[in-house]
Amino acid sequence: MRIKLLIIFFSTSLFASAQKLLFTYDLSGNQTIRELCLNCSNSGKKVNEDLKDIAALNAQDLLKFSQEDVISYYPNPVKEELYLTWQLTDEIYVSAIQIFNLNGQNLSSSTESKTTNNQNLSFRQYPAGVYFVTLQYSDGSQKNIKIIKN
Repeated sequence: MRIKLLIIFFSTSLFASAQKLLFTYDLSGNQTIRELCLNCSNSGKKVNEDLKDIAALNAQDLLKFSQEDVISYYPNPVKEELYLTWQLTDEIYVSAIQIFNLNGQNLSSSTESKTTNNQNLSFRQYPAGVYFVTLQYSDGSQKNIKIIKN
């Protein structure tokens, strides 16, 4: 009886190590693909490629609200820093940037000048979760960006 139990135990543990569930996510953190991989190697798929250095970013890497929007950001989900950039105009410019958690608590605030067109926001000190980055304009309007911190 013991031998049968040992054989069953080892065969199930051997089979369990040979299968793996793989998940793929889009940039906003939504699961897009879930697949069962039988007899996978231990390396699996790499879900997030290495992040690019800010200096190496090009226009295709930056995320926008819409095609005509003047604000771009990278990356989302963020691990350590969020890079924001926007176009400067004489009439309307970004006057302040704030980071809020889901409870509406203001975690960080910074004021911007008329000549600033980019900002690095540090997310190192925040735990994993969802945050909102609010850009306030000189005319009183504002835009919110939903950011996921891994």
